[in-house]
Amino acid sequence: MFLTISTTGSPQRPATDLGFLLHKHPEKAQAFSTSYGTAHVLYPEADAERCTAALLLEVDAVALVRRGKGKGRGGAPDAALAQYVNDRPYAASSLLAVALSGVFSSAMRGVCAARPELPARPRPLHVEVPALPARGGPGLVRRLFEPLGWTVTAEPVALDAEFPGWGDSRYVRLVLEAETLTLAEALRHLYVLLPVLDDAKHYWVSPDEVDKLLRAGEGWLPGHPEQKLITSRYLSRRWSLTRQAMERLELVRLAEADDSDVEEIDNAVAAETESEERPTPLAVRRREAILTVLRASGAARVLDLGCGQGQLVQALLKDPSFTEIVGVDVSMRALAIASRRLKLDRMGERQAARVRLLQGSLTYTDKRLGGYDAAVLSEVIEHLDPPRLPALEYAVFGAARPRTVLVTTPNVEYNVRWETLPAGHVRHGDHRFEWTREEFRAWAAEVAERHRYTVEFVPVGPDDPEVGPPTQMAVFTTGAVKEAKAA
Repeated sequence: MFLTISTTGSPQRPATDLGFLLHKHPEKAQAFSTSYGTAHVLYPEADAERCTAALLLEVDAVALVRRGKGKGRGGAPDAALAQYVNDRPYAASSLLAVALSGVFSSAMRGVCAARPELPARPRPLHVEVPALPARGGPGLVRRLFEPLGWTVTAEPVALDAEFPGWGDSRYVRLVLEAETLTLAEALRHLYVLLPVLDDAKHYWVSPDEVDKLLRAGEGWLPGHPEQKLITSRYLSRRWSLTRQAMERLELVRLAEADDSDVEEIDNAVAAETESEERPTPLAVRRREAILTVLRASGAARVLDLGCGQGQLVQALLKDPSFTEIVGVDVSMRALAIASRRLKLDRMGERQAARVRLLQGSLTYTDKRLGGYDAAVLSEVIEHLDPPRLPALEYAVFGAARPRTVLVTTPNVEYNVRWETLPAGHVRHGDHRFEWTREEFRAWAAEVAERHRYTVEFVPVGPDDPEVGPPTQMAVFTTGAVKEAKAA
């Protein structure tokens, strides 16, 4: 991972002033320990006319995996290979940004004890990053840097120069040039925008990241046309932190417009008298969506396959239109918890006659499960190893064959929106896979065709225009359901 910063000068204002600004002597090669490897600072050239400082970061791949707890993106077997083969040692990312702030911390703050007049002077700057992940392409690179006074060259890197037909990779060779910026401004731009373009931080984004962003963005972020995108990506799309940062940036903008201090503007805003409405948990939305579909189907006898601790069974019992409810799970412990939740030992005779809890494996056919109106597989399939899915498919759709089957599963594309989910991790440690919308639809369509069902898809939770809903639901129906509805 490599970055160079160059400047030009004259005998009166030599380019080697860069050494004073960076607090690194041009005649020395220095090494600095970081959490993920070693950062080296050296000067390939240093004279009065031109001086170049290079930051080389050697990433310790083993430390990176250990600190990341060794989980591959999506939890899939092929994704786990990313622990061993990835771009982190070579492509500029948050790893380089952290090294930049650690090695050049005084320069980023605009402090130079030996030459205090230097930090405030704009100087010609030339920055090169040979390999920069750019999620959004060269166009986004220009939209981020050009409003800050940079002349931008973002050359796409081909996937393979010998096979041009393969097209370009997501990497660019970045060259930035400016005449009117100080070195401190340049470093702060790089510190924020390198991880924004990579869009994948290597560390847990905690609330103090808001302060880091606002410090590094002072003077340029409040008025940047891509402020929202920068803030959201820098904070790994943690919505609560993004909202907090946007509110504070708006205060800064108002203070600048009013020629006031931020504290004065902040104190002028009355404290909120009403508590903020808490969003409905996804688990609740999922149960509501399932109940809505089951009621619309006219089902009276319902199977909850993989019922876990009985939350859905409990919700079904509250609706008298469901006359028979059977919860099935392989775990006796889960069934015991479900029994306590439902208070089966204290339930009235009429209510108790409506519900049963059975132990059983969903990958084996079970005569007890035949003849029901509907079956629900809520957040179940992702807990199975993919080779066992055909067995579950036959047991449910082939052998039990209820008239309606509801299957819900996480949409892995939405994971980037979870504020508490580290980048590249699945939502639960026991998930064997998490599917994209396209993968889930393909699987559901094949199942429906094999077993003579029709299938429709229902989003559960907020349907993000970019990544879809957090939960995806497939509703399988047989011809018998359509005939019943028509009647």
